[in-house]
Amino acid sequence: MTKPVLIIGGGPAGLSAAHALAISGRKAILVEKEDRLGGAPILQGYAKLVPSHEWARDAIGGMVNRVVSNPLVDVKLNSSVQKFDGEPGNFVATLKDGSTVEADTAILTTGFTHFDSINKPEWGFGTYPDVVTTVQVEQMISSGKGIRCPSDGRVPDRVAILLCVGSRDRQIGREWCSKICCTVSANIAMEIREMSPKTNVYIYYMDIRTFGLYEGEYYWGSQEEYKVKYVKARIAEVTSDGKRLLVKGEDTLVKRPISIPFDMVVHAIGMDPNVDNMTISSVFDVKLNKYGYIGKPSTYLHMAETSRPGVFVAGSATGPETIDDSIAQGTAAAMAALNFANMAVQAAAE
Repeated sequence: MTKPVLIIGGGPAGLSAAHALAISGRKAILVEKEDRLGGAPILQGYAKLVPSHEWARDAIGGMVNRVVSNPLVDVKLNSSVQKFDGEPGNFVATLKDGSTVEADTAILTTGFTHFDSINKPEWGFGTYPDVVTTVQVEQMISSGKGIRCPSDGRVPDRVAILLCVGSRDRQIGREWCSKICCTVSANIAMEIREMSPKTNVYIYYMDIRTFGLYEGEYYWGSQEEYKVKYVKARIAEVTSDGKRLLVKGEDTLVKRPISIPFDMVVHAIGMDPNVDNMTISSVFDVKLNKYGYIGKPSTYLHMAETSRPGVFVAGSATGPETIDDSIAQGTAAAMAALNFANMAVQAAAE
């Protein structure tokens, strides 16, 4: 048990796995392709997180700090694994710079990619500057400058948030629910109302899926305390009358067409598989599931395992996931990797 555990991806799951290994006294090598750790919450400039309401830069930043300050964690930024050879207990990874590292086991915490709204052109993104994504709104909020229309910098009077952009849409090959969009959108709506009380916010939805304990605080709270309006609708397109954006479609409760003016339209973008997953699958010789995420067997008997022995996976690399659950899965994957290594040592000794 002298070789470290190799972790690929420095987002919440990877940071959690590295920390769990370090406090267990085990060395970890954390490989991150970007120039910073923290994953999407840091790299994309998220604002306040669900459900803690902590700023992402503080919550995830704290996770980053405890990892980089731990001597048992070797962080390699601007790097990636080009080759991964060997077997459990004796893996050799070749990094982008040509260097090699040895590892007993590996954990894939490679995360996801945000859906690109260009793939939903009928909803106005890329055509009208005031059609933005939830990530862009998060960046506005986290900057401290407040909500602004990109076209002219004015505070919008009316904002529409369109749910399920890049989720639950067979026409564009996205059959899955991205799990977090409804709750995040409700949270963003409340933040907009808090920062700009005169701005009216409308959420257009097929169904609301504020799962678990989030229903009361986010779905009902956004309506009752923050006066966010919810409209059950099927959106056909987002156009413009020359002055304002027009959200067109059908109000599916009253069965009538709608054409409603807004100053800003926000796409609640879903979670796609990591764009690098085909490469990751090839390099690490692990299978992907039918949606393009990293596949894993039943969790009842195979905690965090992939199709390759000794290679584990955690977080949104396996499908849409919350930050909190990704953190928990990172720790679980670390423990599974340690247990696997211990069993291998015992088997070798016998």
